[in-house]
Amino acid sequence: MERATPLPSRRRLLKGAALTVVPYALLPEARAGADTPAVDHPLAEWQPATSANRTSADRPTSHPIDLVIIHVTQTSYRKTLGVFRSPGKQVSAHYVVRSRDGNIAQCVREADIAWHAGNWDYNTRSIGIEHEGWVDRPAYFTDVLYRQSARLTADICAKYAIPRDRAHIIAHYEVPGSDHTDPGPHWNWDRYMGLVERAGQ
Repeated sequence: MERATPLPSRRRLLKGAALTVVPYALLPEARAGADTPAVDHPLAEWQPATSANRTSADRPTSHPIDLVIIHVTQTSYRKTLGVFRSPGKQVSAHYVVRSRDGNIAQCVREADIAWHAGNWDYNTRSIGIEHEGWVDRPAYFTDVLYRQSARLTADICAKYAIPRDRAHIIAHYEVPGSDHTDPGPHWNWDRYMGLVERAGQ
């Protein structure tokens, strides 16, 4: 996860995808009865980020999509959704995958630009997927998290004709200019890419 504009204090934070704790009880929730747009992935539920933390667009018409960027939240699933709903945080991702059951929240429409990569060009051309957990706690990378995320990535790749390879499914730390380390050394890329490949067949 990445703020749209680096702040002076960022280098004092854990070099992962650190989020600032906020009073979540005070955050606005989706209004009951509000129109809920159809999600882009059939297994996702709509948990929208505030419009203050994303850029409206008409992708892939306005910007081609050719990357999926893999992140780790460095906090809980619930708190991640709260941060995305908090105006002024300047951060969002298209999806968040929960560790314990692989539940997928969609927070930004794929047509819009989420603020997750810390590099505007990469934001415009990518789908960002956050995974609940911490880079130094491999127990959060559960079987169901890997499987559900891989199905999501395979679906995105099929939709936008993105090759299912490591040149196009990348880590946050591989984004040019990034000082982040997520998804970290415990993320099993061989396993994940194998699952993506099988899900895409």
